[in-house]
Amino acid sequence: MSSKSFWIKRFLMMLTGILFISICVGCYRLSGFGVDAFTCMNLGISGFIGILFGTWQLIMNIAILIVVFFTVRKCIGAGTIVNMICVGYGADFICWMAENVLKVEMTLPLRIGALILGCLFAGLGVAFYMTAEMGIAPYDSVALIIEKGTKKKIAFQYARVISDVACVVVGVVFCLASGDNIWTIVGIGTIINAFFNGPLIQFFRIHVTQPLLYGRQEGESITFNIYQEKK
Repeated sequence: MSSKSFWIKRFLMMLTGILFISICVGCYRLSGFGVDAFTCMNLGISGFIGILFGTWQLIMNIAILIVVFFTVRKCIGAGTIVNMICVGYGADFICWMAENVLKVEMTLPLRIGALILGCLFAGLGVAFYMTAEMGIAPYDSVALIIEKGTKKKIAFQYARVISDVACVVVGVVFCLASGDNIWTIVGIGTIINAFFNGPLIQFFRIHVTQPLLYGRQEGESITFNIYQEKK
Protein backbone atom coordinates (compact mmCIF):
# COMPACT_ATOMS: atom_id res chain seq x y z
CA MET A 1 0.00 0.00 0.00
CA SER A 2 1.36 3.43 -0.93
CA SER A 3 1.95 6.03 1.75
CA LYS A 4 -0.85 8.19 0.30
CA SER A 5 -3.34 5.29 0.36
CA PHE A 6 -2.29 4.41 3.91
CA TRP A 7 -2.80 8.05 5.01
CA ILE A 8 -6.26 8.12 3.41
CA LYS A 9 -7.17 4.88 5.19
CA ARG A 10 -6.02 6.31 8.52
CA PHE A 11 -7.94 9.54 7.86
CA LEU A 12 -11.16 7.63 7.08
CA MET A 13 -10.69 5.53 10.21
CA MET A 14 -10.27 8.69 12.27
CA LEU A 15 -13.50 10.17 10.86
CA THR A 16 -15.32 6.86 11.36
CA GLY A 17 -14.20 6.71 14.97
CA ILE A 18 -15.45 10.23 15.66
CA LEU A 19 -18.76 9.41 13.93
CA PHE A 20 -19.11 6.35 16.18
CA ILE A 21 -18.40 8.47 19.26
CA SER A 22 -21.14 10.90 18.18
CA ILE A 23 -23.54 7.98 17.83
CA CYS A 24 -22.42 6.73 21.24
CA VAL A 25 -23.12 10.04 22.98
CA GLY A 26 -26.44 10.41 21.17
CA CYS A 27 -27.49 6.90 22.20
CA TYR A 28 -26.52 7.52 25.82
CA ARG A 29 -28.61 10.69 25.87
CA LEU A 30 -31.60 8.97 24.24
CA SER A 31 -31.40 6.04 26.67
CA GLY A 32 -31.71 8.28 29.73
CA PHE A 33 -29.59 5.83 31.72
CA GLY A 34 -26.78 8.21 32.64
CA VAL A 35 -23.90 9.99 30.93
CA ASP A 36 -20.32 8.88 30.32
CA ALA A 37 -17.72 9.15 33.09
CA PHE A 38 -15.99 12.35 31.90
CA THR A 39 -19.31 14.16 31.41
CA CYS A 40 -20.43 12.95 34.85
CA MET A 41 -17.39 14.57 36.48
CA ASN A 42 -17.78 17.83 34.59
CA LEU A 43 -21.49 18.08 35.35
CA GLY A 44 -20.80 17.55 39.06
CA ILE A 45 -18.00 20.11 39.26
CA SER A 46 -19.69 22.75 37.09
CA GLY A 47 -22.85 22.48 39.20
CA PHE A 48 -20.83 22.89 42.39
CA ILE A 49 -18.88 25.97 41.30
CA GLY A 50 -21.84 27.45 39.43
CA ILE A 51 -20.56 27.87 35.87
CA LEU A 52 -21.89 26.59 32.57
CA PHE A 53 -21.18 22.94 31.83
CA GLY A 54 -19.77 23.76 28.38
CA THR A 55 -17.41 26.34 29.84
CA TRP A 56 -16.07 23.95 32.49
CA GLN A 57 -15.73 21.10 29.98
CA LEU A 58 -13.67 23.38 27.74
CA ILE A 59 -11.45 24.34 30.70
CA MET A 60 -10.91 20.67 31.56
CA ASN A 61 -10.11 19.78 27.95
CA ILE A 62 -7.54 22.57 27.74
CA ALA A 63 -5.97 21.53 31.06
CA ILE A 64 -5.70 17.89 29.98
CA LEU A 65 -4.41 18.96 26.56
CA ILE A 66 -1.51 20.77 28.26
CA VAL A 67 -0.61 17.57 30.17
CA VAL A 68 -0.92 15.55 26.96
CA PHE A 69 1.44 17.96 25.19
CA PHE A 70 4.19 17.25 27.71
CA THR A 71 3.60 13.49 28.06
CA VAL A 72 2.05 11.78 25.03
CA ARG A 73 2.33 14.57 22.46
CA LYS A 74 1.62 12.28 19.52
CA CYS A 75 -1.97 11.99 20.74
CA ILE A 76 -2.53 15.56 19.52
CA GLY A 77 -3.52 15.86 15.89
CA ALA A 78 -6.34 16.65 13.50
CA GLY A 79 -8.52 14.09 15.25
CA THR A 80 -8.19 16.00 18.52
CA ILE A 81 -9.69 19.15 17.00
CA VAL A 82 -12.34 17.34 14.95
CA ASN A 83 -13.37 15.36 18.04
CA MET A 84 -13.66 18.42 20.27
CA ILE A 85 -15.75 20.29 17.68
CA CYS A 86 -17.86 17.60 16.02
CA VAL A 87 -18.86 15.03 18.65
CA GLY A 88 -21.25 17.32 20.52
CA TYR A 89 -22.89 18.60 17.34
CA GLY A 90 -23.10 15.07 15.94
CA ALA A 91 -24.82 13.83 19.10
CA ASP A 92 -27.20 16.81 18.99
CA PHE A 93 -28.09 15.95 15.38
CA ILE A 94 -28.81 12.31 16.24
CA CYS A 95 -31.05 13.31 19.15
CA TRP A 96 -32.80 15.92 16.98
CA MET A 97 -33.48 13.34 14.26
CA ALA A 98 -34.83 10.80 16.75
CA GLU A 99 -36.91 13.19 18.83
CA ASN A 100 -38.03 15.93 16.45
CA VAL A 101 -37.97 14.45 12.94
CA LEU A 102 -38.71 10.76 13.44
CA LYS A 103 -40.52 11.45 16.74
CA VAL A 104 -39.37 8.16 18.23
CA GLU A 105 -41.04 7.32 21.52
CA MET A 106 -38.24 5.98 23.72
CA THR A 107 -39.94 3.01 25.34
CA LEU A 108 -38.00 0.92 27.85
CA PRO A 109 -36.87 -1.67 25.23
CA LEU A 110 -35.66 1.15 22.94
CA ARG A 111 -33.86 2.82 25.85
CA ILE A 112 -32.11 -0.45 26.68
CA GLY A 113 -31.22 -0.92 23.01
CA ALA A 114 -29.84 2.64 22.85
CA LEU A 115 -27.76 1.94 25.97
CA ILE A 116 -26.27 -1.22 24.45
CA LEU A 117 -25.50 0.58 21.18
CA GLY A 118 -23.97 3.46 23.11
CA CYS A 119 -21.64 1.10 25.01
CA LEU A 120 -20.55 -0.70 21.83
CA PHE A 121 -20.00 2.46 19.79
CA ALA A 122 -18.08 4.04 22.69
CA GLY A 123 -15.47 1.29 22.61
CA LEU A 124 -15.45 0.90 18.84
CA GLY A 125 -15.20 4.64 18.17
CA VAL A 126 -12.22 5.20 20.45
CA ALA A 127 -10.52 2.09 19.07
CA PHE A 128 -10.92 3.41 15.50
CA TYR A 129 -9.40 6.82 16.02
CA MET A 130 -6.71 5.59 18.42
CA THR A 131 -5.53 3.09 15.83
CA ALA A 132 -5.56 5.77 13.11
CA GLU A 133 -3.09 7.77 15.26
CA MET A 134 -4.20 11.13 13.87
CA GLY A 135 -5.07 12.65 17.22
CA ILE A 136 -7.57 11.76 19.91
CA ALA A 137 -9.70 13.67 22.40
CA PRO A 138 -7.79 14.98 25.44
CA TYR A 139 -9.61 12.74 27.94
CA ASP A 140 -9.02 9.61 25.85
CA SER A 141 -5.30 10.28 26.28
CA VAL A 142 -5.48 10.02 30.08
CA ALA A 143 -5.32 6.22 30.14
CA LEU A 144 -2.32 6.34 27.82
CA ILE A 145 -0.61 8.81 30.16
CA ILE A 146 -1.21 6.42 33.07
CA GLU A 147 0.08 3.49 31.03
CA LYS A 148 3.20 5.42 30.06
CA GLY A 149 3.74 6.82 33.56
CA THR A 150 3.67 3.34 35.07
CA LYS A 151 5.92 1.99 32.30
CA LYS A 152 3.05 -0.25 31.15
CA LYS A 153 2.70 -1.90 34.57
CA ILE A 154 -0.90 -0.75 34.35
CA ALA A 155 -2.19 -1.83 30.94
CA PHE A 156 -4.31 0.56 28.90
CA GLN A 157 -7.65 -1.17 29.55
CA TYR A 158 -7.15 -1.06 33.32
CA ALA A 159 -5.83 2.50 33.22
CA ARG A 160 -9.03 3.48 31.39
CA VAL A 161 -11.17 1.84 34.07
CA ILE A 162 -9.19 3.69 36.78
CA SER A 163 -9.64 7.07 35.08
CA ASP A 164 -13.33 6.46 34.34
CA VAL A 165 -14.17 5.29 37.86
CA ALA A 166 -12.21 8.22 39.33
CA CYS A 167 -14.23 10.64 37.17
CA VAL A 168 -17.53 9.15 38.34
CA VAL A 169 -16.46 9.34 42.00
CA VAL A 170 -15.38 12.99 41.62
CA GLY A 171 -18.64 13.83 39.85
CA VAL A 172 -20.74 12.19 42.58
CA VAL A 173 -18.77 13.89 45.39
CA PHE A 174 -19.20 17.36 43.87
CA CYS A 175 -22.84 16.68 43.04
CA LEU A 176 -23.56 15.70 46.66
CA ALA A 177 -21.56 18.69 47.95
CA SER A 178 -23.75 21.02 45.90
CA GLY A 179 -26.92 19.35 47.18
CA ASP A 180 -28.01 18.10 43.76
CA ASN A 181 -29.59 14.74 43.01
CA ILE A 182 -26.80 12.38 41.87
CA TRP A 183 -29.23 10.49 39.64
CA THR A 184 -29.28 13.50 37.34
CA ILE A 185 -25.71 12.63 36.29
CA VAL A 186 -25.27 8.95 37.22
CA GLY A 187 -27.15 5.93 35.93
CA ILE A 188 -26.60 2.32 34.96
CA GLY A 189 -25.09 3.56 31.69
CA THR A 190 -22.48 5.55 33.62
CA ILE A 191 -21.48 2.49 35.66
CA ILE A 192 -21.29 0.23 32.60
CA ASN A 193 -19.25 2.84 30.73
CA ALA A 194 -16.83 3.29 33.63
CA PHE A 195 -16.06 -0.40 34.15
CA PHE A 196 -16.34 -1.85 30.65
CA ASN A 197 -15.33 0.85 28.17
CA GLY A 198 -11.59 0.28 28.66
CA PRO A 199 -11.72 -3.48 28.04
CA LEU A 200 -14.06 -2.93 25.06
CA ILE A 201 -11.66 -0.41 23.50
CA GLN A 202 -8.78 -2.85 23.89
CA PHE A 203 -10.85 -5.73 22.49
CA PHE A 204 -11.82 -3.74 19.38
CA ARG A 205 -8.22 -2.53 18.91
CA ILE A 206 -6.94 -6.11 18.92
CA HIS A 207 -9.67 -7.80 16.88
CA VAL A 208 -11.08 -5.09 14.62
CA THR A 209 -9.16 -1.85 14.06
CA GLN A 210 -5.54 -3.05 14.09
CA PRO A 211 -6.25 -5.91 11.64
CA LEU A 212 -8.33 -3.51 9.50
CA LEU A 213 -5.47 -1.02 9.20
CA TYR A 214 -2.42 -3.27 9.20
CA GLY A 215 -3.80 -6.70 8.27
CA ARG A 216 -2.31 -8.02 11.52
CA GLN A 217 -2.36 -11.79 11.87
CA GLU A 218 -4.01 -13.19 14.99
CA GLY A 219 -1.52 -13.58 17.80
CA GLU A 220 0.72 -10.66 16.85
CA SER A 221 1.11 -7.96 19.45
CA ILE A 222 -0.44 -4.50 19.29
CA THR A 223 1.91 -1.66 18.46
CA PHE A 224 0.84 1.85 19.32
CA ASN A 225 3.34 4.61 18.72
CA ILE A 226 2.08 7.37 21.04
CA TYR A 227 5.13 6.94 23.23
CA GLN A 228 7.42 8.10 20.44
CA GLU A 229 7.76 11.88 20.60
CA LYS A 230 7.39 13.86 17.40
CA LYS A 231 10.70 15.07 16.00
